[in-house]
Amino acid sequence: MENRLPLIDDDGEVRELTEVDFKRFKPFSSLPDDLQTVLRGRGKQKTPTKVAVTLRYSPEVIDAFRATGKGWQTRMDQALKEWLREHSAA
Repeated sequence: MENRLPLIDDDGEVRELTEVDFKRFKPFSSLPDDLQTVLRGRGKQKTPTKVAVTLRYSPEVIDAFRATGKGWQTRMDQALKEWLREHSAA
């Protein structure tokens, strides 16, 4: 096995690639299918379930939901849905 230079230096920066590095590269299509799937990521959502909007809330409302920890936006969505059920126009 040949002695390869590390790609990252002591400062955590990626070094400039050499011709030898480029010769070692493999086409994406030559990678195993399971690795290609992982590297591709999830992909575009086929049927979006939510709509992105920009809203302004009072700081105390945002602070209260953020204080509940990770997933606070989902909990906020659930609270709004609950309010809609209780205050339905029907």
